[in-house]
Parts: sequence; C-alpha cells; structure tokens
Amino acid sequence: MAVARVGISGWTYAPWRGVFYPKGLPHRAELEYASSTLDSIEINGSFYALQKPSSYRTWAQSTPDSFVFAVKGGRYITHILRLRNARAALANFFASGVLALGPKLGPFLWQLPPTLPLDPEALDGFLTMLPATATAARALAAETTLEEDRTDLTSGGERPLRHAVEARHPSFADPEFARIARAHGVAVVLADTAGRYPVIREVTADFVYVRLHGDEELYASGYTDEALDRWAAELQGRLDSGLDVYAYFDNDMKVRAPYDAMALRERLR
Repeated sequence: MAVARVGISGWTYAPWRGVFYPKGLPHRAELEYASSTLDSIEINGSFYALQKPSSYRTWAQSTPDSFVFAVKGGRYITHILRLRNARAALANFFASGVLALGPKLGPFLWQLPPTLPLDPEALDGFLTMLPATATAARALAAETTLEEDRTDLTSGGERPLRHAVEARHPSFADPEFARIARAHGVAVVLADTAGRYPVIREVTADFVYVRLHGDEELYASGYTDEALDRWAAELQGRLDSGLDVYAYFDNDMKVRAPYDAMALRERLR
C-alpha cells in the first residue's frame, strides 16, 4: 500500500517559538516536539554544510520509530560544482553520517539553482553516480577525504535509497529532463513556487516528492482551504495509483508550514 508523508522543511526557526513551539520549550526539544505532530521532516542543514554523524544519530534517537527524514544534498555539489566533477564531494556527503539515520532515512533531495540550465550530459552523469542502495553509498563513502572522526562508513544496513531532483531553470520543462530522471528511477520534484519556477508533474519514479514553498507568495504565504483541497486531491490520486508521496511545506516565514502540513495530512487517507 502506498504511504503519504507530509511534513516541513527544517525545524529550527526563531519565529516559531511561542507560536508553533510552546513558550519555554528548550531549543533542543524542538525536533522531538515537531516529530510528535508530523510524520516527516526535511533536513536542510545538510544543504549548507556537512553535518556530523553524531547529529544524525541524535536526530534519529529524538524521533518516533515510525518517523522519516528526507535529506537535502549539499549546495557545494549542486550550486558550486553544478553537478560536474562531483564524485569526491558525493563521497564526503555520504560519509558524513546520513546513513546513521537507519530506517528513518527517506529520500535525498537535490535542489538545483535557478541559474543552472538543463545540460543532459551533466545531469545523466550526476544521476549515474547517485547510489541506489545503502551498500553502494558506503562504497562511495569509502573514497572520502574527511577525517575519521567526521565519518560513518558502517551504518545503514542494506536498503534501497531514493533520490529526487528539484529543477528551477525553465529549460528543465524539456521532456528530456523527465526522460533522464526516469531512466535512473529518480523523482522529478513537483514544486509550488507561487509561479516563480516551472511546475513539472512528470512521474519518473515509484514515489512523488512535493515541495510547497508558498501559494501566492514564496516562503511567506499560507495555503487556503481551497488550495489544500486541490493539493490533497492531486496527491490522493498519486497514492491511489500506488505511488508513495513525500510532501514538505517550506513556507516558514509566517509560521504557516507546520499548520499547513498538518492540514494537508488530515485530508489524505
């Protein structure tokens, strides 16, 4: 049976304190609180810098058994290297402890910069390098240049790994993007960006990855009941067709994300 996970992108936001998070809640308890109301969270700190294995272990231990994290790939890979010559950086990323999330590890998100146009050769080469299993990820991680105390090369067991690409340049509306992603079993992210970036609804994997950045204003606007109804109907259709759904709200500026996530989750069977 297909499963829906609906959550938020990140959980450490000062404006949420005393609004979504109860007044006086210790900062260290915010993940535990958020995971008690939502069933998935996107880790976005990994986008800005490599995290420590101890952090991934702590996050796994602080959340319910049924909880799942998505992990955002590093911007050094997507925004600086722009997907080229990325093998060493990928090795360091997978060595940094992401597999220590164990059974709570969900999809990896690779968000591309809006200035990066579609380069079929570069995209295909990058997707070819992405490990499809934890075993393959450990093999790649073994090439790391990180210090030993910053790595975890043993966790993860044997399990498949999922990947999703969020493209924001208009050139990715070309069907070639979906064709390449489908060939690798990688999901094309369905993103709502208040009309700023292209909306691509192609199904290219056995799951759907959705990012909801804002209905009328990027990162700031909440979703109306009508908008949530529309998204629920669309995602329910994906579920009914046998596709798992991962959906994350990133409209965090006005403390809308957690409430919109809970409202959408309630609408899905």
